[in-house]
Amino acid sequence: MKKTYILLSMLLLTTSACKKSFIDLNPLDTPSPDTYYQTDAQLKLAMAGAYVPMRDLLVNDYFTSEMRSDNSHYQPIPNNRGTANVYRENVSDWNNDANNDYVNAVYYHCYNTIARCNTIIDRIPLANAASTAVKASVDGQAKFLRAWNYFKLVRLFGGVPLSLHEVKKAEDAYLPRATVDQVYTQIVKDANDAISELLPPAKFPQTGEATKGSATMLLADIDVTLKKYAEAETLLNTLPAMGYGLNTNYTDAFLTTNKNSKESLFEIQYLEGTAVGTQPSNFFYQFFPRTTTTTVVTGAPATNTTSTGGWNSPSFDLISTYETGDKRLDATIGIAEGAYDASYYLVISANKSVVGYTPAAGKVGVPYVKKYLHPPFTTTNNTNDNWPIYRYSEALLLLAEAQNEQGKSPLTALNAVRARAFGDALHNITATDQATLRDIILHERRVELAFENKRFHDLQRSSKGLAIMQAYAAKAKTTYTFLPASAFDIQPYKFLFPIPKPEIDLNPSQLVQNPGYAF
Repeated sequence: MKKTYILLSMLLLTTSACKKSFIDLNPLDTPSPDTYYQTDAQLKLAMAGAYVPMRDLLVNDYFTSEMRSDNSHYQPIPNNRGTANVYRENVSDWNNDANNDYVNAVYYHCYNTIARCNTIIDRIPLANAASTAVKASVDGQAKFLRAWNYFKLVRLFGGVPLSLHEVKKAEDAYLPRATVDQVYTQIVKDANDAISELLPPAKFPQTGEATKGSATMLLADIDVTLKKYAEAETLLNTLPAMGYGLNTNYTDAFLTTNKNSKESLFEIQYLEGTAVGTQPSNFFYQFFPRTTTTTVVTGAPATNTTSTGGWNSPSFDLISTYETGDKRLDATIGIAEGAYDASYYLVISANKSVVGYTPAAGKVGVPYVKKYLHPPFTTTNNTNDNWPIYRYSEALLLLAEAQNEQGKSPLTALNAVRARAFGDALHNITATDQATLRDIILHERRVELAFENKRFHDLQRSSKGLAIMQAYAAKAKTTYTFLPASAFDIQPYKFLFPIPKPEIDLNPSQLVQNPGYAF
C-alpha cells in the first residue's frame, strides 16, 4: 500500500509539472525562435544573416546570368568529364535540363534568402523591445532583399511559388506557381515599401546595407523591364540628390580600397582573411584559366585553379565589340599567355594586355576577367573584392534607355558614361534616331557592365535578344571546336530555365514545368 501511495504521489507531481510547462521546449539560457527577434540587436543580427545566402547565389548566378549570354564561355577540360563540369558547360551551351545542379542552385539560394526575410518581416510586429527606427530599417532591408530575389527568379524561371510568410508547417511549403504578373506585383509592392517608408538614404562611406537608393534603383530596373519608362525616369532622377555619382575612373568602382563608394548602389560584401568573422571572395580564381600556379598574373601567393577555374572566360565576341580607345577593355579583361600541358592546364609565362594583343610565337593567349584582380593577396584562393549588384553608371544607362523609349533624348546620361570610359568627349554619341540609340544603349550596357551578371537579362528583354544569340551561336560553333553537336540550339523557350525537377517531384500537383522542357 505504501508503494502505491508513493507511485500515485509521483504521478500527481508529474501531471502537475506538465501542466506548468515542465516539458516546455523553449530553452531559458539560449535564444529560440519564440524568444528571439525582440531587441534592436537581435533584429540587426537576423538581418545580417539574411544577406549571407546572397554570397551563395553569386557562386552560381554567373552561369545563368552571364555565361548564358554572348559575353563569356568556358575553357574546355577534356580530361575531366565529371558531372559537375558537364552541368556547368551545359548552361553555357544552352543544353541544360531540369536536373542541372548549377541552375537549380540559383533557385534554391534565392528562396533561402526569401525564407529568412519572410521570418524577419513576420516577426518584426512582435518585437516589443525593439525601437521603431530599427524595426523600420530592418523591415525595409528585408523587403528589398525579398524583392530582388523574386526579381531574379521571375526573370530566370517565369512564374514561381510566391512565399510571403514564415514556413511553420509542411503545408506552408507546398505552394503553386504564381503568375508572372502576380510575382511582379509583389516585387513592386516590396520595393515601394522600402523606398517610401522604411529605408534611409545612404551615408558615405556606406555600410553595405541596402538603402533607399538601393531600393530606388531596384524599382527603376523593374520598371524598365516592365516598360514603365516614365516611372523609371522619375525614380532614377532622384538618385543624384541622394549623393550618388560616377567615380573619376572606371576602375575606381571595383577597387578594394574603394568599397561602397558614391558609385555603389548595392554590392555584396566580402572580407579577405582567415580569421573568424572574415568572408573572403574568390570569384577571380573561378574566372581564371585552369593552371597549377597563378603567380605570373597575381604576383603571389601561388594558387592552383585546375579544379576551380576555367569559367566565365571572356568571349571572342565581347572582346571584339569594344571600340578603339575604350579604357574599359583593358580594365575588364586581361590575357594570360602561355602553353597548355598534357593535362590541358595552362602553363603561364606572361601577363599581357588585351588591347591589340597578338600571341607570341609558340604561345596562346587566354582571356580572363581582370575586373576583380586586386593584389596583393596574402592567402591562396582568398580575395577582398565585393560583388557589384547596382552601380550608378547602370542607373545612367537605365535612365538613357527609359528616356529613349519615351522619344526623349538620352544623350546626357549616355554620354556621361562614355566620357568616363574614353577620357574625353570626342566619342560622345550624337545620333537622334530612336532605333539606332536603342542599339547603342544595349551595346553600352554590355561593355560597361560586363561580368556583373547583367547581359543575359538584357538579352531577355531586348526584341533582338534571340537574333543576337542565334548569330553568336553560329560563330561560336566554328570558334569553339570542342562543342558537342547539341550545343547552342537557341530556341525562344530557352530564355527561361526549367523549374528544378526535385521541386516538381516534391509538389507535382501544383508545379508545372516551363514549356519546351521534357520534365
